[in-house]
Amino acid sequence: MAAGATAALLYFGRVFFITVIVATIIAFLLEPMVGFFMKLRLPRGLASFLVCAIALIALYMAGLGLYSQSQAFIESLPVYGQRLNELVDGAATRMDHFQTSIYRTVVPRRFQEGGETPPPQPDAAAARAKKRKTDPAEAPPIQEVRVRPEPTPFLNYIYDYVRSFYDVLLMASFVPFLVYFILSWRDQLRSRLLAAVQEETRSTVAKTMDGVADIVRAYVIGNFMLGLLLSAASGIFFSAVGLPYWLLVAPMSGFLSLVPYIGLPLAMIPPLIAALPASSQPALYLFIALGVALLHLFAINLLYPKFVGSRVHLNPLVVTIALMFWGMLWGGIGLLLAIPLTAALKAVLDNVGSLRPYGRLLGD
Repeated sequence: MAAGATAALLYFGRVFFITVIVATIIAFLLEPMVGFFMKLRLPRGLASFLVCAIALIALYMAGLGLYSQSQAFIESLPVYGQRLNELVDGAATRMDHFQTSIYRTVVPRRFQEGGETPPPQPDAAAARAKKRKTDPAEAPPIQEVRVRPEPTPFLNYIYDYVRSFYDVLLMASFVPFLVYFILSWRDQLRSRLLAAVQEETRSTVAKTMDGVADIVRAYVIGNFMLGLLLSAASGIFFSAVGLPYWLLVAPMSGFLSLVPYIGLPLAMIPPLIAALPASSQPALYLFIALGVALLHLFAINLLYPKFVGSRVHLNPLVVTIALMFWGMLWGGIGLLLAIPLTAALKAVLDNVGSLRPYGRLLGD
């Protein structure tokens, strides 16, 4: 009952919990920078403010660069639309030829050469409908139907969509403030939390908190470094083949490649879309897809264990179940948070003596 209630709470309060977890992860990432400024004899509050300001400026500059590339891409959308229409028309033409060849193969030759048409098959439903019209005894009785006014489904869909989008924006607006308060009040929160527990368990709680922070920080930083490396390699490859807007496409493909289990098809979508007006030769699309697949396999099989796997220590079965569970509860963002949440849970289990067997159960 407690597990069911917890799952229901996580599902219905997913926007709130996702906001708090994302803010906490960002605070874990920025904590070393706050420590650096505090070594320069700055108070924690001022150091936290400077770190948050630097992070927001860096995020704004990255967004500005992506926006400039996106504007150029939006201006060329008519070219992409024309190219898509050509591809759809070509696919429809090939499908017609395929249907014609199937018809010539299946239909007897005498109907094709003699100009005859195959005898029509009787339609039972049409025969029953015709009989009802001609035979009064078969006609159904006339009943009075009253139509009740209902809300327009389209308006309901728009209302639900706007409401969910508003909730996400509202919660996202709290992230910078949450990050700042977590960073500036870190020492007070830590001391008060340790004072709230029993004295014999304070060292365990402190060690658990440090373990969770270290493992989450290592996981996110490892993924970020791997994403940057993949983005740089993808940018070199895309620029070499003359792909348009490779500065925009390369980071999208590089970081999408890190999505668990579905990263490879997601990483192929941006370069294949960008290559539509570049060439009509299928060899180019095959070459791009092959290059992205090789980069993805190289990163996941050789680089990922060194950058991320050595820090997480989760077995593949637990990772798969965690992805299924958090993806079911929180959708796409659940897939991104599943591994750090499970790794943090393992850090808690490893630092509590009575729960260490369960931590070894989750380990690799």
